[in-house]
Amino acid sequence: MCSEEKGGELSLPSIAKLESNKEVVNGIVEDLRKAKAAVLIDYRGINVAQDTELRAGLRKAEVKYRIIKNTMTRFAIKEVGLDELEVHLKGPTALASSEKDEVSPAKLMTEFAKKFESLKIKGGFVEGKVINVKGVGSLASLPTKEVLLGMVLGSLNAPISGLVNVLNGNIRGLVCVLNAIAEKENTNSEVG
Repeated sequence: MCSEEKGGELSLPSIAKLESNKEVVNGIVEDLRKAKAAVLIDYRGINVAQDTELRAGLRKAEVKYRIIKNTMTRFAIKEVGLDELEVHLKGPTALASSEKDEVSPAKLMTEFAKKFESLKIKGGFVEGKVINVKGVGSLASLPTKEVLLGMVLGSLNAPISGLVNVLNGNIRGLVCVLNAIAEKENTNSEVG
């Protein structure tokens, strides 16, 4: 039986495939909506061992990785307003995305692209803004959120530490002066 019956009606296999495709598109839409950032990758040329290492590293960093069909992804990006990503949907495509961190997908995929030369970064997005390969590289060079928070807290803590040191220094100086005066008076009272 063909995918279409006489009279223009879809057959059962065509309806099932259409429903399956809708589920795939909805899954991609959900991933794109939840993601703070994502990177599109051409994974052509990596072997099974490299793919296993890649997936393990991404999983450890809580970065979701999935192979996506370009035709399905075109529908999904239009639905979420990331139409500019369409230029990157040529050849085999995978999506690395994170719901928790804006930097992790770019940082990890850049590291793996250096390690596995056949892996190519196509582009991506951060907080709904599409970025090109250079943008992914720039994003990858940023420190992680935890490091940035540590830097901010350290810079906030520095003035407080400085104030404590100044106050301690003044108190130490005052104690030294008082000790010197006390010793001078003790010496004068012993002499006289």
